[in-house]
Amino acid sequence: MIKAIVTDIEGTITRISFVKDVLFPYAAKHLEHFVRTHQQREDVSTQIHAVREELNNPDASIDEVIAALLGWIQADKKVTPLKQLQGYIWQSGYEEGDFTGHLYPDAHDFLCTQKTNGVALYVYSSGSVKAQQLLFAHSDFGDIRHLFNGYFDTRVGAKQEPQSYQTILAQLPYAPEQVLFLSDVVAELDAAQATGMKTLQLWRDGQPQSATHPAIDSFNHFEAHNL
Repeated sequence: MIKAIVTDIEGTITRISFVKDVLFPYAAKHLEHFVRTHQQREDVSTQIHAVREELNNPDASIDEVIAALLGWIQADKKVTPLKQLQGYIWQSGYEEGDFTGHLYPDAHDFLCTQKTNGVALYVYSSGSVKAQQLLFAHSDFGDIRHLFNGYFDTRVGAKQEPQSYQTILAQLPYAPEQVLFLSDVVAELDAAQATGMKTLQLWRDGQPQSATHPAIDSFNHFEAHNL
């Protein structure tokens, strides 16, 4: 019996293009000005220090830090300080009404139903916890943060590494077989399955379909699917 669900975001409950066509370009456009303007702010300063650690150069100039961040964006690197800074930039975008957080209607209905049925809901995304909460606070359906019991990001580890899911399981009061992981990415599903979690692929945008994990193309088909 499934007692908890851990869900990916991009490509699973939100459209992939929302991140790639809206959020990433917005962060790239505003990053340099944001970092220069807010570099003395404590939370921003902490992330700048983390960038210098990633570069193994504690004396890296602010120009070098910004260049590294922009390079990571261009290369779509899942680097934690970049994700944290992107979250700060997106916050202003959400708050100013520049965009709302996309959510598939069937995903919203599914999450609400599972919550009503007493299933605990968690999020595990490469985007920072702050970015996750911003998306859900300013979603197409309003503030839906109340649906979730907890959030995980790359601070628990890479999404294609089984140890990351072990770390998540250690923080949940459920046996592995009571937890269902949702993702569109086969390698992530493989990693979760290696820990004993149940898995289900959302196959929405023509990405590679798994031959070893159950798959659906809409949450409307969830109840009919035998996990």
